[in-house]
Amino acid sequence: MKKRDFLKKSSLGALGAFFAPQLLAALESSQNKILRTAHIGVGNMGAEDLKAIASHEQVEVVALCDVDSEYLEAAAALYPQARTFSDYRVMLTELSDTIDAVIVSTPDHTHAPASLLAMELEKAVYCQKPLAHRVEEVRAMKKMAADKSLTTQMGIQVHSFYDYKLATLLIQSGIIGKVHTVRAWSPKNWGFDGPAPEGSDPVPGRLDWNLWLGTAQRRPYKNNVYHPGNWRKLLDYGCGTLGDMGVHIFDTPYNALALEVPRTIKTDCRPPNGFGHPERNTVTYEFPPTPYTAESLTWIWSDGPGAPEAHPDLELPEGEVLHDQGAMFMGETGRLYLPHFEMLPRLIVDGSYAEIDVAPFELGEPVRDYESEGKKHYHEFVDACLGKTSCSAPFSYSAKLTETILLGVIAGRFPGKTLNWNAETALFEEAEANAMLGSDYRKF
Repeated sequence: MKKRDFLKKSSLGALGAFFAPQLLAALESSQNKILRTAHIGVGNMGAEDLKAIASHEQVEVVALCDVDSEYLEAAAALYPQARTFSDYRVMLTELSDTIDAVIVSTPDHTHAPASLLAMELEKAVYCQKPLAHRVEEVRAMKKMAADKSLTTQMGIQVHSFYDYKLATLLIQSGIIGKVHTVRAWSPKNWGFDGPAPEGSDPVPGRLDWNLWLGTAQRRPYKNNVYHPGNWRKLLDYGCGTLGDMGVHIFDTPYNALALEVPRTIKTDCRPPNGFGHPERNTVTYEFPPTPYTAESLTWIWSDGPGAPEAHPDLELPEGEVLHDQGAMFMGETGRLYLPHFEMLPRLIVDGSYAEIDVAPFELGEPVRDYESEGKKHYHEFVDACLGKTSCSAPFSYSAKLTETILLGVIAGRFPGKTLNWNAETALFEEAEANAMLGSDYRKF
């Protein structure tokens, strides 16, 4: 038996005479308790969130909400015992006494309004990434979760995957020394460089357009522009590729390096068009130091077709081709390459791959089963709500990560200009950029 296991068992044994009845009672209570969940947004990713949450044996799905009746009917067929709603405000108000946790899986612009209302009602919240659409919303969500001591989790499933846990442990073990640069990339194109559409189309009978817009400003409906899938490209509803894939790919380096929010942000992209996010972006952040970084950390994000551009930092040994999405850590003694996703991190020293001894980290064998890995992050949230564990991506962490992402999105409105961010005041030195931190909510 290992020493720490012996000490652990011995300690439990010594305490058992005093606390065993209470501990057993608490354990039995958490094992028998049922978590009653309400789901806002049940199409596409929302359907996956619903499936994963409901797969926990201690979950009862009591309510479903969607502005699209076809999505709602499909979900209701799987969970016929759940009540259905098109307006999340009505659902949360009517069922406040019968809901324990709320899962928010809407377009980005509704994340904060729905989550904040749920938290006002003292509900635990699992919210899809990015946490919110605006920096002011992110900070409000973080504050309310803390003030009310609520269980929260942002939906970044790979946060709980084997390879990302390993990469975090490797960086924090000092495998490449202090890190001075991170490069991260995705060739996805959640941008739109064209003009805003003109005119309007009839709203499909399946869709409540007013509720889909929610707090966003009213505009006419156009086919194949907003719902169901293209909203990520548009300023009023999504956060571009940076707000989609960037959250996943930023997460491990951000967590591993224990970063706070950046000091400066600069985006190179096309001039703003007032409607869509740029199709190609290069965002450069400068972060204050942490115990795992050099005196400052430079972070370069690249997205859009052709990303990333060739660079010596990204050259792989033996002429190997760079994976289409991933991150590279540059440190004092080498580089750590982390493809996205379900691929082991690779250590590069002096231009060659080097062996990594993973045994000390006691993670076991690598897992390559997305079906089981994908549920971990959701089940962690459920178990935390039931008092069995804690969440690894609560709003206290994910708000900082999302704020960093959103600062890069804002910098895209001022291409080529370095923006200076004051984390204490939550304001830019550049007054014109402060108008992008929040937005007026429409009454709907």
